[in-house]
Amino acid sequence: MNPVLPTLVEVFPMFSFPNQDVLVVGGSSGIGLATAKAFAEAGAQVTIASRSRDKLAAAAVEIGHGAQWAELDTADNAAVEALLGSRAWHHVVVSAAQTPSGPVRALALDDARQAMESKFWGAYRVARAARIQDGGSLTLVSGFLSVRPSATSVLQGAINAALESLVRGPALEFSPVRVNAVSPGMIRTPLWDGMDEEKRDALFKAVAAKLPAKRVGEAEDIANAVLYAAATPFTTGSTILVDGGGAIA
Repeated sequence: MNPVLPTLVEVFPMFSFPNQDVLVVGGSSGIGLATAKAFAEAGAQVTIASRSRDKLAAAAVEIGHGAQWAELDTADNAAVEALLGSRAWHHVVVSAAQTPSGPVRALALDDARQAMESKFWGAYRVARAARIQDGGSLTLVSGFLSVRPSATSVLQGAINAALESLVRGPALEFSPVRVNAVSPGMIRTPLWDGMDEEKRDALFKAVAAKLPAKRVGEAEDIANAVLYAAATPFTTGSTILVDGGGAIA
C-alpha cells in the first residue's frame, strides 16, 4: 500500500502560492501531475502541458481548482516559445522527458539522440523561452543517476548531470528569477506500470531495503521538494537531492 504523504502546505503553511500562475511541463502524469496538484492545493492557478491531449484533459479534472492544460511538444521550439511567452509566469517546472535507456555500447545512437533531445534540449528550450516574473522560479527535474551512475543507464546519468549544471548559469543570467533542479531517486510512478506487478513490487522492496529511508519515493515527495524550491527566496542555482539516501547507500 502506498503511504499517504502530507502536502508541504499542510506541514508548512507558509509555502502557499495564492493566485500565482504556475506552468508544469509534463504535468499530465507521475511527478509532474503530483507537482501540479500540490501547487493547485496551495492556491496557484495551474496550467499543465504535455504531448498527450487525452492525458492532459483527464489530469486537469483530477487536479481540479480550475486547472488549465495546453498540448505541447518540447521539441517544437515555435510551440514552446508561444506557450512560455504567452504570459509572465510566477513559476515554471519541467518534468517532461522520454529517455530510452541502456549501456553505451547497446543503446542505438538514434535512441541516445532522442533521449538528449527530450530531456536536455526540451528543458533548455523551455528555460530559453520562459517569461518568469522577478522573484519567481524555474525548476528542472533531473535524477540521482547524476551522482550515482549505473552501467545500464549511462546516458541518463549524463543528461541529469547536464541539467544540474544547466541551472547554475541561468541562476546568474536570469536573476532575480531563481533556477534550481530537483533530483529524484527511485520513485513509484506510472513509468513502472509496464513492468510485471510482482516483479515491480519485488524491485521496490529490494531497493527500499538498501536505502537509509527504507522505502522508495512517492511522486508527492518530489512535488514537495519542487514547492520548496519555488517558495524559498534564498534558494537558487541549487540541486535538491530527494533520493532516500540512494546516493550514499
